[in-house]
Amino acid sequence: MFAPSSRPRAAGIAAGCVADALFGDPRRGHPVALFGSAAAALERRTYADTRAAGALHTAALLGALTLLGIAAERAPRRAAPATAVTTAASVFVALGGTSLARTGNQMARHLDRGDLQAARRLLPALCGRDPAALDEAGLARAALESVAENTSDAHVAPLLWAAVGGVPGVLLYRGANTLDAMIGHRSPYYLRFGWAAARFDDAANYLAARVTAVLVALCAPVVGGSPVAALQAWKRDARRHPSPNAGVAEAAFAGALGVRLGGPTQYAHELQIRPMLGDGPPPQASDLRRAVRLSRAVQVAAASAALGLSVVGRSGRRACPPS
Repeated sequence: MFAPSSRPRAAGIAAGCVADALFGDPRRGHPVALFGSAAAALERRTYADTRAAGALHTAALLGALTLLGIAAERAPRRAAPATAVTTAASVFVALGGTSLARTGNQMARHLDRGDLQAARRLLPALCGRDPAALDEAGLARAALESVAENTSDAHVAPLLWAAVGGVPGVLLYRGANTLDAMIGHRSPYYLRFGWAAARFDDAANYLAARVTAVLVALCAPVVGGSPVAALQAWKRDARRHPSPNAGVAEAAFAGALGVRLGGPTQYAHELQIRPMLGDGPPPQASDLRRAVRLSRAVQVAAASAALGLSVVGRSGRRACPPS
């Protein structure tokens, strides 16, 4: 897609996955947080309650990230180890699967102990819902839905973008996903200004969400789940969800785990009545643990797929050399 090299790119993706598995997200100075601070500073200068202003804001930030990625990937183009290191750093920055799993398990421990105050304090690390409005069942459901959605957003999608787009691709994706979290929600303030960021993020995640659902079905037996039920829930329920992508991942998880997701969902700016996904009982802490294990299995499968894609995608161009 952007630039080249199969073996250094594959090595970088593998190293980035290993680094995420070992360390998770940095606690201080995370580059995504720095990008968010820069985006917020620019927003103070560019905000207007129009789609055009939001589109320019989004294009400026994502364009700058893409150019940075192109420069980073081209600079060491003659040195394969340097390309691998650059790719590894970008993938590590973009991935969030390990931190997602740790937070999901921590939430399950709080719920097991009945410590709802600790669970409510932790919830903002997973999603943007109002924790004060949630009881034990609501906290378990919110956490599980977040694990499902972010398995796609924070792991499968970055790996796919790294495989097909290298450093520019993965930086572009992570920037788009961050902007969507910042301004892409449907509050009155951001309804128009955040429109472009939300639509771009929808497009960037479209394929990854469906790959995630396939991998959830394939990995369902790891947690005693049903691949058929995962596919059925995806086909039957996902289209009713307001998000074209989150509903796909959440429905597949619900089917694989044999639980029911959806229902009233309180955000700071509005109450949404989400459609029901799956046809089992509401999730409990034990189901949240199973969701984390399923997410981990999907992450490993996605890493394997990305490595294969990064090699096959590049080497395929030379499959039929000119005579």
